[in-house]
Amino acid sequence: MMDNRNISIATQGHFTIGGKTIQHSGIFDDTKFVSWSTQNEKGQSYRCDHATIDYQIPENSESLPLVYIHGYAGSGLCWQMTPDGREGFATLMLRRGWSNYIVDLPGRGRAGRTSAVTTIRPMADEMFWFEIWRIGIWPDYHKGVQFPIGDEYLSHFFREMTPDLSDHKQDIPVLNSLAEKIGEHILITHSAGGYPGWMTAIENGKTKAIAALEPGGFVFPEGEVPDHIPGLTGGISVFCVSADQFTKLTKIPIIIYFGDNIPTEPSNKLGYENWRVRLQMAHNFVETINRHGGNATLIELPKEGVFGNTHFLMQDMNNDIIASLLDKWLKTIK
Repeated sequence: MMDNRNISIATQGHFTIGGKTIQHSGIFDDTKFVSWSTQNEKGQSYRCDHATIDYQIPENSESLPLVYIHGYAGSGLCWQMTPDGREGFATLMLRRGWSNYIVDLPGRGRAGRTSAVTTIRPMADEMFWFEIWRIGIWPDYHKGVQFPIGDEYLSHFFREMTPDLSDHKQDIPVLNSLAEKIGEHILITHSAGGYPGWMTAIENGKTKAIAALEPGGFVFPEGEVPDHIPGLTGGISVFCVSADQFTKLTKIPIIIYFGDNIPTEPSNKLGYENWRVRLQMAHNFVETINRHGGNATLIELPKEGVFGNTHFLMQDMNNDIIASLLDKWLKTIK
């Protein structure tokens, strides 16, 4: 299913969007040196809390560009590369004619200049994420998993992770600023990027569809918020929005994809439980959208004959299949 057509890029580049400038009062003194890491801030400024965007627009592109939003501990790299050097998801979609705007949210990746005050320390956590992201049950990989097996690939994968230096208050504002800059678009979200995706679609009016890959959070209208679903990783709670806000999500097509190795019954394994409750809430979300006259679809890939996908569907070895499925859906909504 690999699409090998050549890509002819009409324009590409990168820019920052949103953010603020912190300006200290006084007059900057350029005669006194404290140290490289400690400054006399009097009269000085600090620009921060922006997003960094890469973009590529192919010749004869589809009418609406795709805006890619990463999840927790990630950056736009998750859309641009794979741990074993295959083409990234955004490139696969470029081959199919879709322009891309790839976001590093504030405080992540190349947008690390932030106003949040936090402490970063080296914390050994990779076996935890190995299971949470459903690569396997450490140290064993899931049978038939679409993740490249081997220490080299696993090392590349974990080295993509980036510290989270954000307070998350700027995610939705910068996405709204991006919407104002580029106009109508389609959101492609992953994991923790799901919630800011729902909210920016509600707020900016320029999002014309959403494809969410295993979103970690959902919104519901007042009076229809489901009960908290408990689980080993804290379960899943949801966010409440007004009925008018929720109605805006019923005006655009929505598709949600979930991968493999997600049980329907409670488990004592962290990775299984984390996504069991989220998949259950995804069913609730889709039912609520459609009951209010919307157009939402939930795709559980194993039920469609696509097996072995981890939480990182867009980087898995069958990401060309995922790209083809998404391309087919996108072309039905134009």
